Amino acid sequence: MDDAELDEIERRSQAVLSAPWKSFIEGRDHQSGSNFIQTAGVDIELIGATLEDQDFIARSKDDVDRLIKEIRFLKKQLAKLQPQKT
Repeated sequence: MDDAELDEIERRSQAVLSAPWKSFIEGRDHQSGSNFIQTAGVDIELIGATLEDQDFIARSKDDVDRLIKEIRFLKKQLAKLQPQKT
């Protein structure tokens, strides 16, 4: 993955509502109402998603941000191991 692709993924992640997002499943996380994803703004309600889909989507904001940081860190570490071009 080149830096331009990683930058584009990061731009998309930064464009959405701030983290953390939390999945609320009726019967697991609360006792009445619908299933939803709580965000810093308007809650997200999904139609046709499984409970696992909802949990995955809710975690994806934090997960993507963490993965971007890890990829950037690993790329820096790899660059240090590469022979210097003269």
